[in-house]
Amino acid sequence: MPRAEEGIARTAAGNPIPGETEERMAEFHTRLKERGLKSTGQRDDIARVFFALGRHISAEELYAEVKKVNPHVGYATIYRTLRLLKECDLLFERHFDEGQARYEVAGEHHHDHFICERCGRIIEFENEAIEELQQMVARELGVTLSHHKMELYGLCPDCRARAGR
Repeated sequence: MPRAEEGIARTAAGNPIPGETEERMAEFHTRLKERGLKSTGQRDDIARVFFALGRHISAEELYAEVKKVNPHVGYATIYRTLRLLKECDLLFERHFDEGQARYEVAGEHHHDHFICERCGRIIEFENEAIEELQQMVARELGVTLSHHKMELYGLCPDCRARAGR
């Protein structure tokens, strides 16, 4: 993973670890059973594509990717499956500056996001100094943090280079 100045950064288009998709599919099937629901071919196709992509994706982008695997899947099934994956705590729904929902696989670790205002690239990063600063602010305010989200906006390295900055 490339190093940012104070933390570790990785692009949101990273590839999943081999076997991770099947582990997530098994977890999805377990959670479906817990809810008294059955696995269906279309649900499985959507979930498998989503887990395999390993990046932030809109419902429309997911629809286009799933159509390559199963041309019979419709938008309604995409949205229902995304909602089900969210209810199963297997994905996070994010609304960045543009307002469109983007979905990412629920992970084991907390991370924050940088969003390029020109190309829309999303870079996930972890920064211990920021996390410590948030805890310090919470102590100063006398509050307990339950969670947070941080989104930084600007130009990614590629767009900066194209802009000559």
